[in-house]
Amino acid sequence: MTIGESKDFSHLYSDETKARKPSPLKTCIHLFQDPNIIFLGGGLPMSDYFPWDRVQADSPLPPFNKGIGAPVSGEADDTLRLALRKNEITKAGETQDIPLSRALQYGFSQGQPELLSFVREHTAMIHPMQYSDWDVLASVGNTNSWESTLRIFCNRGDTILAEAYSFSSSIYAAEAQGINVFPVPLDEFGIIPEKLEKILDNWNPEAAKPKLLYTIPTGQNPTGSTLSDDRKAEIYRIAQKHDFIIIEDEPYYFLQMDPYVKDPAKRAEKTVSSHEDFIKSLAKSFISLDTEGRVLRLDSFSKVLAPGVRLGWIVGSKKILTDYLRLHEMTIQCPSGFTQSLVAGTLNRWGQDGYLDWLIGLRHEYNEKRNVTMDALYKYLPQVPFIKVSPPSAGMFFTINIDASAHPEFATKYQSKPELVEQAIYDKVIEHGVLIVPGVWFKANGDTQPPQPAESKVDVAPNEIFFRGTYAAVPLDKLQAGLKRVGEALYDEFAVTRE
Repeated sequence: MTIGESKDFSHLYSDETKARKPSPLKTCIHLFQDPNIIFLGGGLPMSDYFPWDRVQADSPLPPFNKGIGAPVSGEADDTLRLALRKNEITKAGETQDIPLSRALQYGFSQGQPELLSFVREHTAMIHPMQYSDWDVLASVGNTNSWESTLRIFCNRGDTILAEAYSFSSSIYAAEAQGINVFPVPLDEFGIIPEKLEKILDNWNPEAAKPKLLYTIPTGQNPTGSTLSDDRKAEIYRIAQKHDFIIIEDEPYYFLQMDPYVKDPAKRAEKTVSSHEDFIKSLAKSFISLDTEGRVLRLDSFSKVLAPGVRLGWIVGSKKILTDYLRLHEMTIQCPSGFTQSLVAGTLNRWGQDGYLDWLIGLRHEYNEKRNVTMDALYKYLPQVPFIKVSPPSAGMFFTINIDASAHPEFATKYQSKPELVEQAIYDKVIEHGVLIVPGVWFKANGDTQPPQPAESKVDVAPNEIFFRGTYAAVPLDKLQAGLKRVGEALYDEFAVTRE
């Protein structure tokens, strides 16, 4: 089968992107690395003046037999000792590193070649691409990728689509640029395609249609929902029909887990017998369905290596990534050279197989944490009809859904306002020494101008509220203790009799 090239989506670009010109200085920066050129063209300090000659780090060595959370001992059999030098010394058979003299210099806004090579191979292995002219671009994590995306596509006053409850920082980033974030109804399985299509089919003809759909498909933040492959295919069809770009923000993609089984006696974690089986077990991505280049995938090392590395990458068509590159040349310049050197040096030594081993280990860890969380919620929360939990199948988050009208003082003290009950519960859990956060913090409230289509914004009962918690942040003993405190707070707030 012949795979064609991506389409041109420049008609969806912002005025800023259409006006941006390539920096002449950046067009010649690659010549700095040419040994035949005496480079007098840019303000690049000599690497002799960089005060770091060698940076060393220890990490576990595949296949991580002691577990991914086990500290390295420093012994040769379980420790990968990584030494990065200012001036690279290459020995036969060794993986080539990014020399610090280059990593700490200006240039390579797309990312260092040694990192990009690994990421391209990883992307092709996990997400079979359906068009030929795709590529990757390094970023300072998905927050940077999203902010850049807004600048590439949106003008002040534009409207974008997002899950009715979504990552608050992403919503606020859009709102700060004067962009309306219109909420799309979702349920415990993510965006409801029929609702999305109805919204767009009935969009006010006097208002410009949205250019973007922002979605967190896997382990959605805050709801913990995961879109099925069938729903993704339907949403992609709707994107083609109404000509918008899908932004899949996927920091939790590799934190996919087995379905939760309530009875521990019947619980058996599925054994991944090979890397091929692991890859097949993963949900299809939007980018792997994309035949036109209308999907941009925001990927990150934040949840699989460490948030503080501030390193991610964007997957998309070369046509669009060229404009991201021009923006990044003027804004971030490039991700941290220390980070790129450390991450690329580690991953290139692990190899693709070693990285998959690491990801499989993460799945096991999060599978256990999710199970402990759900067990504790069923044990400690009041077992009443108006409090419900839904076991997540991916990600870091769980939700507790509550019918606020069941509060004994709903109509009196709280004046039949669910948001007042939500605040009271939040205050109560803090009083009990634990923190979970109100769902209203994640609510998308944008409108179209003129008024929006006649369609429900949020597909929930009128008085339903929810709280988001995470099982990622603390050890299992503290996790269980915290969930017990949540249960005690709800017993007290709703005056439920303890059994």
